[in-house]
Amino acid sequence: MIFIFDQDASKESLKIKNENFKYLVKVRRHSVDDEIVFVNEDDMQTLHTYKITSIEPKALYCTLIKSEKKLLMAKKSFHLAWCNIDSKSVEKVLPSLNEIGVEKITFINCDRSQKNFKHDFKRYERILKSSMQQCGRNVMMLLDEGKDIKTFMSKHPNTQVLDFSEDVLDDVSEIKTALLGCEGGFSKDEKEFLKNFNVKRFNSPLILRSESAALSISAKVLL
Repeated sequence: MIFIFDQDASKESLKIKNENFKYLVKVRRHSVDDEIVFVNEDDMQTLHTYKITSIEPKALYCTLIKSEKKLLMAKKSFHLAWCNIDSKSVEKVLPSLNEIGVEKITFINCDRSQKNFKHDFKRYERILKSSMQQCGRNVMMLLDEGKDIKTFMSKHPNTQVLDFSEDVLDDVSEIKTALLGCEGGFSKDEKEFLKNFNVKRFNSPLILRSESAALSISAKVLL
């Protein structure tokens, strides 16, 4: 755990109770004089370092030592345009995409997307916050929804499309946005439309699941 979110972070003293107390004392085994970094969600780029001054049966008390501005995020910007898949599958890989440093995900309806899946952005944000505490990232990933592929591509014509193609994706240095299909890939009509754009494939004979492709392109571009 790199830091912990607390709504009172920045105050001269903190009283930590409930889940954060259990985690710090029962799980992490922190003791008096240990230093812990807390972050206030209203100002995520300021890291507040506290020292534990006392521990009671159900609470611990901390005193502020220092506060410093520090931006912790990927060095490059990467926007993942992802055709809708099961939200449970998204939740499984969301922490990893956050750790890799994806700046933004836009979920897009496509022909083969199952229409009954709904994205719970509030739940996603809770997952992201937990991941941020673990990896140290202090810039929230942006989440958005797009109407369809044609609308998205009209706004982002330089998007790298990932699909079956004769061209292998080698150079990723200029990629800022990438489009992935859902399970089953793009439909015939979508493939015809996407011929007008830059379409490439991974250098692999194997078929990747949508979430595996999301992790692969993100890591290839950012790491």
